Amino acid sequence: MRLLTTSLMFGAALLLGGQALAQTPAPTNPPSGGTPEQMPFFIPYGPSITADRAVTIAAAVLAEARKHPTWRFAISVVGPSGDLVYFYKMDDTQLASVAISQGKARTAVRFRRESRLFYNAYETGHAYVQTLDPGLVASPGGYPLVENGKLVGALGCSGGTGDQDAFVCGVGAASFNK
Repeated sequence: MRLLTTSLMFGAALLLGGQALAQTPAPTNPPSGGTPEQMPFFIPYGPSITADRAVTIAAAVLAEARKHPTWRFAISVVGPSGDLVYFYKMDDTQLASVAISQGKARTAVRFRRESRLFYNAYETGHAYVQTLDPGLVASPGGYPLVENGKLVGALGCSGGTGDQDAFVCGVGAASFNK
């Protein structure tokens, strides 16, 4: 009898509690950091970088890479659409770096930001990065190229560690912005 009474009281509490919960408004989602007034990474697209300018940028990357006897890189320069404008692969660069350098450059130009930002997001637990674009390369070594406030292309380097890629690629990007 005591078990029946306890069960009835527990059932009544669930029923009444369920009605109270049904009348309580759903909790709102916590804010995601606010809504910025300015669009982040907004850089208007401009005309494509020329092949001659792309060669000059790649030469700056090569000059820096050659200061380190064991460093080998694939170097890609793309226009605003992400299409290849210039490509160079140093002898003995790992073969996978061909596609990776192009992917880093495409990521930088299509998303208008350095590819390292996606790497940082992914490494800090933001797995959504992999859902953004099947061709996105979340790795250091992709830099947008901006001229007169317009995005004219991007540079991507691959062949070393992410930091080595970003280092030589940063030298090339800096040579463009002089």
